[in-house]
Amino acid sequence: MKPDIVYEDQYLIACIKPYGVPSQSDKTYDADMITLVKEFLYDRDGLSEEPYLAIINRLDRPVSGIILFAKDEDTAAKLSDMIQDREIAKFYQAVIKGFMDEPEGELVDYLLFDKKQNKTGVVSKDTKGAKKAELRYEVLDELDTDEGPISYLLIELLTGRHHQIRCQLASCGHPIWGDSKYTPGPASKKGAKKKSTGGKGKYEIGLFSTRIEFTHPITGEDIVLHREPEGDAFEIMDQMDW
Repeated sequence: MKPDIVYEDQYLIACIKPYGVPSQSDKTYDADMITLVKEFLYDRDGLSEEPYLAIINRLDRPVSGIILFAKDEDTAAKLSDMIQDREIAKFYQAVIKGFMDEPEGELVDYLLFDKKQNKTGVVSKDTKGAKKAELRYEVLDELDTDEGPISYLLIELLTGRHHQIRCQLASCGHPIWGDSKYTPGPASKKGAKKKSTGGKGKYEIGLFSTRIEFTHPITGEDIVLHREPEGDAFEIMDQMDW
């Protein structure tokens, strides 16, 4: 599979991760983005050895959108420090169930990851192992559908916790469209569409990594990576917003 490249120079490459494809190798051994991009660079550039590639922003398997890689260790280290210092702005677009109480706002929670269930939960601040999670949101649109109200959000991810956006929105009563893992009840998989990429559990959900902004750690250039969202959830919004 040839990657859909958003940006590339000698230090960085950014492309679109399709729904259902893991960001990096996992226990399913399905084709992952690191392997796919490495193979692409190896073949395209006629390399004699495996290229270096470090993932900067991991995306959950059922999430699509822009994913960024560093091509060398020095660039990877600098970008990692920038992530820790919140010098890389990451924006997502999401389709959620229900209407938010306010047209814009900030969600702040403490999250704890359960490795056995591969699931994150909101816990009290003093819970052992809990990590603070913050995001900002803006409501872009709201619609009433036959299956209930849905909203279209722009989200700025301020921290990068495991399943953070999915967990925080579900916790406040607005799970992401199609997200069976964080939607309670028998209708949890309504709207989710299983993709034909092979393997198990590759559901598409209404969450897309749409924009990444940062100062290039080597050249000093202002970088803005952007792609409009794709997928069933966003098609529903487009079709009904007329």
